[in-house]
Amino acid sequence: MFSKWQWWLMQFSRALWVRATAFAILAVGTSLLAIVGQRWLPADLPVTVGADAVDTILNVLASSMLAVTTFSLSVMVSAYGAATSNVTPRATKLLMQDSTTHNALATFIGSFLFSLVGLVALSTGAYGEGGRVILFLVTLLVIVLIVITILRWIDHLSRLGRVGETTDRVEQATRAALRQRAAHPTLGGHPRDPDQPPPADARPVYPDRIGYVQHVDGDALSDWADRQDAELYLAALPGHFAHPRQPLAWVVGGGRDPEASVRAGFTVDDERTFDEDPRFGLVVLSEIASRALSPAVNDPGTAIDVIGRSVRILAEWRRVGEQAAAERSGDPVRRPRLWVPPLNEADFFDDLFNPIARDGASLVEVQIRLQKALAALAALGFPEPARRHGRLALARAEAALVSEEDKAHLRQRADWLSR
Repeated sequence: MFSKWQWWLMQFSRALWVRATAFAILAVGTSLLAIVGQRWLPADLPVTVGADAVDTILNVLASSMLAVTTFSLSVMVSAYGAATSNVTPRATKLLMQDSTTHNALATFIGSFLFSLVGLVALSTGAYGEGGRVILFLVTLLVIVLIVITILRWIDHLSRLGRVGETTDRVEQATRAALRQRAAHPTLGGHPRDPDQPPPADARPVYPDRIGYVQHVDGDALSDWADRQDAELYLAALPGHFAHPRQPLAWVVGGGRDPEASVRAGFTVDDERTFDEDPRFGLVVLSEIASRALSPAVNDPGTAIDVIGRSVRILAEWRRVGEQAAAERSGDPVRRPRLWVPPLNEADFFDDLFNPIARDGASLVEVQIRLQKALAALAALGFPEPARRHGRLALARAEAALVSEEDKAHLRQRADWLSR
């Protein structure tokens, strides 16, 4: 669970221009450092470096790094387009936050600027003998860094934007969000039944914009409730669609005007994010499978792969949740003034399996794999939602399948529903 400033800092650091700007500043500073550092070198250096030697190397670096940066940007844009067309547009955001891509582009841009500033300083005679030695040694280090980055970049390009690689990124992001929520299912507060109305004297707090809740600052809300001797009943968690007629929370106590303070604990923006919204990752995985099952793509193997990933994700949710519950047993509630609705596991199954069962109803191989996955999930601790979706998927498949032999085979695989 992150505070609001940690959340904003994390989002800010994932922008491509941030890392590129930092590397560019470092590169320019390193080039100019040789001018200052030459003062501390002895005048009679045993090593002599001519200006022409450094100038030639920097010219090669400047021209090559500009070309490599342009090429890398074109490849990156192509990979984003491929992910949008072949996977789902919602997964492109994960590719845009890829740290390996950011590091490679920032290194190339920084190397180009380092060479450019070095050439300018050489042409003005700013470097003495000691400065050229320092510049030459730093240039060698930059060359080593470029070689390592290019080797990693080549390996990374072979996977960037591919369906399997992008699906794996979505799975990892979803698992991270689910692990975090499973460890803190009610954000450290008391569990609250979402179907139970708030106290009669509770006052609603409405958002001031329309969008999705991206982050809830539990620490800030809890601290405010402690100071104001108030109770907060949360109605919106990350992933919730907020509008001015749907409360974010209800407040009991808290003085005359609690709206601004409570509203500040919620971050509402235009799009959903993966970080604290586990259901968004499940929806994106389901979209990948649905696109693969469309007649234009006709890739049931990807849908079967998503089904397998779904079993791993939900099994980890249950394992982490049970472990966290055992660790919290007997401990006091961290935020006793917050009442938070936990996630509904039935919604997980709706997000994941409804689109797959619908779009893959006429494909017996997908339906068989889906029945096996649901049977496994029933055994792993999700009996009710697994059986409900197993029966629903079987009914859809029997209505869509043409071959009686396929129907009989599927009914045999779905015999776990009657046990």
